Amino acid sequence: MNENIPQPTEGNFSYRQDISNLRGFPLNIRNGTSFALINNEFRVPIFRYFWKQPSSFFRNFQAVGFFDVGTAWTGPSPFTEESPLNTSTFSNGPVTVKVNYFRDPIVLGYGYGVRMVLFGYFIRLDRAWGIETRIVQEPRWFVSIGTDF
Repeated sequence: MNENIPQPTEGNFSYRQDISNLRGFPLNIRNGTSFALINNEFRVPIFRYFWKQPSSFFRNFQAVGFFDVGTAWTGPSPFTEESPLNTSTFSNGPVTVKVNYFRDPIVLGYGYGVRMVLFGYFIRLDRAWGIETRIVQEPRWFVSIGTDF
């Protein structure tokens, strides 16, 4: 979980939800009261091309390339200067300093992975790189187990 991004403090929240992560980043790379997220994948069932009747494991095995893009914000737009993403306040005794800087609200992630069915569960293993403010981050591994891709 990324603790460097401030949590929204305004508004009454009835529900709070962690949205599906944007691969390439830890949770909370962006947060707010609104969000937009697009996950694109290109899946290739590679073993189906080699065998006519592969076993269930190989029939459901897929190689994947993906590209994710997303943002989250509080207020009317993710591009406002007053966004908590771009504002930090520092206090030391009687002195309080408010610093505004630019951090691109839209983040991107890309990478590759595999999908398979094992013991009736869908398993994903992804290697992803994130792009934040036009800087490519170190790659991260993601593992997911569920009942649906």
